[in-house]
Amino acid sequence: MKKGIWYAVGAYGAWGLFPIYWKWLQQVPVLQLLSHRITWSFFTLLFVIILLRRWKEFCSSVFNKRVLLIYSGAAILIGVNWLTFVWAVNAGFIIETSLGYFINPLFSVSLGVIFLRERLRIWQWLPIGLAATGVLFLTYVYGSLPWIALTLAFSFGLYGLVKKKAPLGSINGLTLETGILLLPAVMFLIYSDSIDRGAFFHIDLFSHILLIGAGIVTTVPLLLFASATQRIPLSLIGILQYIAPTMQFLVGVFIYKESFTFTHFIGYGIVWIALIIFAVESYVAYRSQSVVGVIE
Repeated sequence: MKKGIWYAVGAYGAWGLFPIYWKWLQQVPVLQLLSHRITWSFFTLLFVIILLRRWKEFCSSVFNKRVLLIYSGAAILIGVNWLTFVWAVNAGFIIETSLGYFINPLFSVSLGVIFLRERLRIWQWLPIGLAATGVLFLTYVYGSLPWIALTLAFSFGLYGLVKKKAPLGSINGLTLETGILLLPAVMFLIYSDSIDRGAFFHIDLFSHILLIGAGIVTTVPLLLFASATQRIPLSLIGILQYIAPTMQFLVGVFIYKESFTFTHFIGYGIVWIALIIFAVESYVAYRSQSVVGVIE
């Protein structure tokens, strides 16, 4: 179990440092950056599948109309999520991206109630209400909806909902998703180069390495996360997931000096209190079920 915790910490820690990685590539236009991430992620994941000797399994499972339909929806949602995140980071909205991933678990629970007819425990309603209050307060502070945070939360929450019904494992699924996005990504890169606006082959060596490395930094945390979920309880995964947005928040405030006033602190504080209640309630519920299971 200890190894599983370290795998989870490694995955969420890597995701928490993502803003620094994309900031190093802010000289690359965002659509090209997204296209490179899709392209190199696909080939990295394909290499992993071949290395794990899952090629035949992958081919036999993906050529199915239902599978392709499900993963086309997932591909669009993860594409929107990646595009919004990279644009927001390089536009100076790292703090707001962290808000999106703070509220995402609560939004996912709400989707479960709406679409999967899951029933919430009494103490789960309180954090959802508090989070909504925090978002409304921040809307008042910003003068408009925090659309970056909401887009990230909605797209990733809906992505999770689609994946709930998806038949493939995490590696095969993400390979198919990036494969679906591969053709438009490559075509856009070729077009950008044809009009002399392509970044690849026209930037410094370090940036080239980072662009190609986008596939590795996308794949490695996924592999760590998959290993962690096999070794530790989901309730613990649920608590550890807040490492990533917390690190993103700290990166935005202390490394890139983004504006964060006392009124912002109040809005974020309401969301943080909601998450603390949610995490504690989930952990207590899990422990109670474990005790009941042992008694039975």
